Amino acid sequence: MKPLKPAEILDYTINTGIDKSGGRFFKLLFLSIMAGAFIAFAAEGSNMAAFNLFYEPATYGLGKALAGAVFGTGLMLVVLCGGELFTGNTLILAAVCDKKVKVYTMLRNWVIVYIGNLIGSIFIAYMMYQSGLFTSGADVLGAVTIKIAAYKTGLSFIQAFYLGIMCNWLVCLAVWLSYGADTMSGKIFGIFFPIWLFITSGFEHSVANMYYIPAGILAKANEHFVELSHVSAEALNYLTWSSFFVNNLVPVTLGNIVGGGVFVGIAYWFVYKKA
Repeated sequence: MKPLKPAEILDYTINTGIDKSGGRFFKLLFLSIMAGAFIAFAAEGSNMAAFNLFYEPATYGLGKALAGAVFGTGLMLVVLCGGELFTGNTLILAAVCDKKVKVYTMLRNWVIVYIGNLIGSIFIAYMMYQSGLFTSGADVLGAVTIKIAAYKTGLSFIQAFYLGIMCNWLVCLAVWLSYGADTMSGKIFGIFFPIWLFITSGFEHSVANMYYIPAGILAKANEHFVELSHVSAEALNYLTWSSFFVNNLVPVTLGNIVGGGVFVGIAYWFVYKKA
Protein backbone atom coordinates (compact mmCIF):
# COMPACT_ATOMS: atom_id res chain seq x y z
CA MET A 1 0.00 0.00 0.00
CA LYS A 2 1.33 3.43 -0.97
CA PRO A 3 0.83 6.65 1.00
CA LEU A 4 -2.35 8.44 -0.04
CA LYS A 5 -2.27 11.47 -2.29
CA PRO A 6 -3.95 14.69 -1.04
CA ALA A 7 -7.19 14.05 -2.94
CA GLU A 8 -7.29 10.52 -1.53
CA ILE A 9 -6.64 11.83 1.97
CA LEU A 10 -9.68 14.07 1.52
CA ASP A 11 -11.84 11.04 0.66
CA TYR A 12 -10.49 9.23 3.72
CA THR A 13 -11.19 12.31 5.87
CA ILE A 14 -14.78 12.50 4.61
CA ASN A 15 -15.38 8.80 5.29
CA THR A 16 -13.86 9.17 8.75
CA GLY A 17 -16.15 12.13 9.38
CA ILE A 18 -19.15 9.99 8.45
CA ASP A 19 -18.08 7.29 10.91
CA LYS A 20 -17.41 9.77 13.71
CA SER A 21 -20.71 11.57 13.26
CA GLY A 22 -22.63 8.33 13.55
CA GLY A 23 -20.92 7.23 16.76
CA ARG A 24 -23.00 6.07 19.72
CA PHE A 25 -23.20 8.43 22.69
CA PHE A 26 -21.27 6.36 25.23
CA LYS A 27 -18.66 5.30 22.70
CA LEU A 28 -17.99 8.93 21.80
CA LEU A 29 -18.00 10.00 25.43
CA PHE A 30 -15.55 7.39 26.68
CA LEU A 31 -13.21 7.78 23.70
CA SER A 32 -13.25 11.55 24.18
CA ILE A 33 -12.50 11.25 27.91
CA MET A 34 -9.49 9.12 27.01
CA ALA A 35 -8.39 11.61 24.35
CA GLY A 36 -8.64 14.47 26.86
CA ALA A 37 -6.48 12.46 29.25
CA PHE A 38 -3.94 11.70 26.49
CA ILE A 39 -3.57 15.40 25.63
CA ALA A 40 -3.34 16.27 29.33
CA PHE A 41 -0.57 13.70 29.79
CA ALA A 42 1.27 15.36 26.91
CA ALA A 43 0.75 18.79 28.47
CA GLU A 44 1.99 17.84 31.92
CA GLY A 45 4.88 15.87 30.47
CA SER A 46 6.00 18.76 28.28
CA ASN A 47 5.84 21.09 31.30
CA MET A 48 7.86 18.66 33.39
CA ALA A 49 10.52 18.42 30.67
CA ALA A 50 10.93 22.16 30.15
CA PHE A 51 9.73 24.06 33.25
CA ASN A 52 13.23 25.14 34.31
CA LEU A 53 13.85 26.55 30.81
CA PHE A 54 10.49 28.39 30.86
CA TYR A 55 11.54 30.10 34.08
CA GLU A 56 14.36 32.10 32.47
CA PRO A 57 13.75 34.48 29.51
CA ALA A 58 17.09 33.54 27.93
CA THR A 59 16.09 29.88 27.60
CA TYR A 60 12.35 30.30 27.04
CA GLY A 61 12.52 29.46 23.32
CA LEU A 62 14.55 26.33 24.00
CA GLY A 63 11.96 25.34 26.58
CA LYS A 64 9.15 25.68 24.03
CA ALA A 65 11.10 23.58 21.53
CA LEU A 66 11.69 20.86 24.11
CA ALA A 67 8.07 20.95 25.23
CA GLY A 68 6.98 20.63 21.60
CA ALA A 69 9.14 17.55 21.12
CA VAL A 70 7.32 15.86 24.02
CA PHE A 71 3.79 17.12 23.36
CA GLY A 72 3.27 15.29 20.06
CA THR A 73 2.91 12.05 22.03
CA GLY A 74 -0.60 13.17 22.99
CA LEU A 75 -1.96 13.24 19.45
CA MET A 76 -0.08 10.03 18.60
CA LEU A 77 -1.98 8.29 21.41
CA VAL A 78 -5.29 9.72 20.21
CA VAL A 79 -4.80 8.69 16.57
CA LEU A 80 -3.03 5.36 17.05
CA CYS A 81 -4.61 4.05 20.26
CA GLY A 82 -8.10 5.38 19.59
CA GLY A 83 -9.71 8.55 20.84
CA GLU A 84 -12.11 11.32 19.94
CA LEU A 85 -10.48 14.76 19.98
CA PHE A 86 -12.56 17.88 19.40
CA THR A 87 -9.85 19.77 17.52
CA GLY A 88 -9.27 16.93 15.07
CA ASN A 89 -13.00 16.43 14.66
CA THR A 90 -13.37 19.90 13.19
CA LEU A 91 -12.35 18.11 9.97
CA ILE A 92 -15.89 16.68 9.88
CA LEU A 93 -16.74 19.97 8.16
CA ALA A 94 -15.30 18.45 4.97
CA ALA A 95 -17.97 15.72 5.10
CA VAL A 96 -20.63 18.36 5.76
CA CYS A 97 -19.53 20.30 2.67
CA ASP A 98 -19.68 17.06 0.67
CA LYS A 99 -23.27 16.57 1.92
CA LYS A 100 -22.35 13.26 3.53
CA VAL A 101 -22.97 14.50 7.10
CA LYS A 102 -25.69 16.79 8.41
CA VAL A 103 -24.77 19.87 10.43
CA TYR A 104 -26.82 18.57 13.36
CA THR A 105 -24.92 15.26 13.58
CA MET A 106 -21.59 17.09 13.34
CA LEU A 107 -22.59 19.43 16.19
CA ARG A 108 -23.76 16.45 18.24
CA ASN A 109 -20.32 14.88 17.84
CA TRP A 110 -18.58 18.14 18.73
CA VAL A 111 -20.61 18.70 21.90
CA ILE A 112 -20.20 15.16 23.23
CA VAL A 113 -16.50 15.05 22.41
CA TYR A 114 -15.82 18.52 23.81
CA ILE A 115 -17.42 17.61 27.14
CA GLY A 116 -15.54 14.30 27.26
CA ASN A 117 -12.23 16.00 26.48
CA LEU A 118 -12.90 18.46 29.31
CA ILE A 119 -13.61 15.66 31.80
CA GLY A 120 -10.47 13.72 30.86
CA SER A 121 -8.21 16.78 30.96
CA ILE A 122 -9.43 18.10 34.31
CA PHE A 123 -9.15 14.60 35.79
CA ILE A 124 -5.43 14.49 34.94
CA ALA A 125 -4.95 18.04 36.27
CA TYR A 126 -6.57 17.00 39.55
CA MET A 127 -4.42 13.88 39.84
CA MET A 128 -1.26 15.87 39.09
CA TYR A 129 -2.10 18.31 41.88
CA GLN A 130 -2.93 15.53 44.35
CA SER A 131 0.22 13.61 43.41
CA GLY A 132 2.48 16.37 44.70
CA LEU A 133 4.44 16.53 41.45
CA PHE A 134 3.94 20.30 41.23
CA THR A 135 6.58 20.55 43.95
CA SER A 136 9.19 19.29 41.45
CA GLY A 137 12.28 21.46 41.08
CA ALA A 138 11.86 23.06 44.52
CA ASP A 139 8.29 24.09 43.68
CA VAL A 140 9.26 25.71 40.37
CA LEU A 141 7.02 23.38 38.34
CA GLY A 142 4.04 24.57 40.37
CA ALA A 143 5.08 28.18 39.83
CA VAL A 144 5.47 27.71 36.07
CA THR A 145 2.09 25.93 35.95
CA ILE A 146 0.50 29.06 37.44
CA LYS A 147 2.47 31.34 35.12
CA ILE A 148 1.35 29.48 31.99
CA ALA A 149 -2.29 29.43 33.09
CA ALA A 150 -2.30 33.13 34.03
CA TYR A 151 -0.85 34.05 30.64
CA LYS A 152 -3.60 32.11 28.88
CA THR A 153 -6.48 33.67 30.84
CA GLY A 154 -4.92 37.10 30.33
CA LEU A 155 -5.09 36.99 26.53
CA SER A 156 -7.51 39.31 24.76
CA PHE A 157 -10.35 37.71 22.79
CA ILE A 158 -8.75 38.53 19.45
CA GLN A 159 -5.32 37.24 20.53
CA ALA A 160 -6.77 33.94 21.74
CA PHE A 161 -8.88 33.62 18.58
CA TYR A 162 -5.97 34.02 16.16
CA LEU A 163 -3.68 31.83 18.25
CA GLY A 164 -6.43 29.20 18.12
CA ILE A 165 -6.67 29.44 14.34
CA MET A 166 -2.94 28.92 13.81
CA CYS A 167 -2.84 26.09 16.32
CA ASN A 168 -5.54 23.91 14.83
CA TRP A 169 -4.44 24.62 11.30
CA LEU A 170 -1.26 22.74 12.21
CA VAL A 171 -2.98 20.13 14.39
CA CYS A 172 -5.39 19.17 11.61
CA LEU A 173 -2.52 19.04 9.13
CA ALA A 174 -0.89 16.56 11.52
CA VAL A 175 -4.10 14.48 11.51
CA TRP A 176 -4.27 14.88 7.71
CA LEU A 177 -0.71 13.54 7.34
CA SER A 178 -1.46 10.62 9.65
CA TYR A 179 -4.47 9.70 7.47
CA GLY A 180 -2.23 9.65 4.43
CA ALA A 181 0.54 7.51 5.90
CA ASP A 182 0.48 3.76 5.33
CA THR A 183 2.71 2.67 8.24
CA MET A 184 2.78 3.22 12.00
CA SER A 185 6.13 5.02 11.76
CA GLY A 186 4.80 7.20 8.94
CA LYS A 187 1.83 8.25 11.05
CA ILE A 188 4.11 9.06 14.00
CA PHE A 189 6.39 11.26 11.89
CA GLY A 190 3.39 12.89 10.22
CA ILE A 191 2.05 13.88 13.62
CA PHE A 192 5.34 14.80 15.28
CA PHE A 193 6.57 17.74 13.21
CA PRO A 194 3.39 19.86 12.90
CA ILE A 195 2.69 19.42 16.64
CA TRP A 196 6.29 20.30 17.48
CA LEU A 197 5.86 23.44 15.39
CA PHE A 198 2.58 24.49 17.03
CA ILE A 199 3.87 24.11 20.60
CA THR A 200 7.19 25.81 19.81
CA SER A 201 5.27 28.69 18.24
CA GLY A 202 3.09 29.18 21.33
CA PHE A 203 -0.31 28.72 19.71
CA GLU A 204 -3.51 27.94 21.65
CA HIS A 205 -5.16 24.50 21.70
CA SER A 206 -8.55 24.34 23.43
CA VAL A 207 -8.17 20.77 24.70
CA ALA A 208 -4.61 21.29 25.93
CA ASN A 209 -5.85 24.38 27.76
CA MET A 210 -8.40 22.15 29.50
CA TYR A 211 -5.34 20.85 31.36
CA TYR A 212 -3.06 23.88 31.51
CA ILE A 213 -5.56 26.31 33.04
CA PRO A 214 -7.29 24.01 35.59
CA ALA A 215 -3.82 22.84 36.66
CA GLY A 216 -2.84 26.48 37.21
CA ILE A 217 -6.05 27.19 39.14
CA LEU A 218 -5.36 24.23 41.43
CA ALA A 219 -1.70 25.17 41.87
CA LYS A 220 -2.78 28.72 42.76
CA ALA A 221 -3.96 27.38 46.14
CA ASN A 222 -0.32 26.94 47.17
CA GLU A 223 1.11 30.27 48.38
CA HIS A 224 4.72 29.27 47.71
CA PHE A 225 3.91 28.38 44.10
CA VAL A 226 2.27 31.78 43.72
CA GLU A 227 5.24 33.58 45.24
CA LEU A 228 7.73 31.84 42.96
CA SER A 229 5.60 32.44 39.87
CA HIS A 230 6.10 36.24 40.02
CA VAL A 231 2.62 36.62 38.50
CA SER A 232 0.98 39.96 39.29
CA ALA A 233 -2.02 40.17 41.58
CA GLU A 234 -4.10 41.43 38.65
CA ALA A 235 -3.18 38.42 36.50
CA LEU A 236 -3.93 36.07 39.39
CA ASN A 237 -7.39 37.60 39.73
CA TYR A 238 -8.07 36.56 36.13
CA LEU A 239 -6.99 32.99 36.87
CA THR A 240 -10.46 31.69 37.77
CA TRP A 241 -12.87 29.07 36.47
CA SER A 242 -15.05 31.72 34.87
CA SER A 243 -12.07 33.32 33.10
CA PHE A 244 -10.96 29.88 32.00
CA PHE A 245 -14.18 29.45 30.04
CA VAL A 246 -14.93 33.03 28.98
CA ASN A 247 -11.47 34.51 28.38
CA ASN A 248 -9.80 31.46 26.90
CA LEU A 249 -11.93 28.46 25.94
CA VAL A 250 -14.56 30.43 24.00
CA PRO A 251 -12.20 32.40 21.68
CA VAL A 252 -9.66 29.55 21.37
CA THR A 253 -12.38 27.04 20.51
CA LEU A 254 -13.80 29.33 17.84
CA GLY A 255 -10.29 29.83 16.45
CA ASN A 256 -9.67 26.08 16.47
CA ILE A 257 -12.86 25.52 14.44
CA VAL A 258 -11.73 28.04 11.84
CA GLY A 259 -8.13 26.79 11.75
CA GLY A 260 -8.92 23.11 11.36
CA GLY A 261 -12.41 23.05 9.89
CA VAL A 262 -12.07 25.92 7.44
CA PHE A 263 -8.37 26.18 6.57
CA VAL A 264 -7.88 22.41 6.28
CA GLY A 265 -11.20 20.57 5.92
CA ILE A 266 -13.17 23.05 3.82
CA ALA A 267 -10.09 24.35 1.99
CA TYR A 268 -9.10 20.91 0.68
CA TRP A 269 -12.72 20.01 -0.06
CA PHE A 270 -12.97 23.16 -2.18
CA VAL A 271 -9.73 22.38 -4.03
CA TYR A 272 -10.36 18.71 -4.73
CA LYS A 273 -14.16 18.50 -4.85
CA LYS A 274 -15.82 21.85 -5.48
CA ALA A 275 -13.22 23.33 -7.82
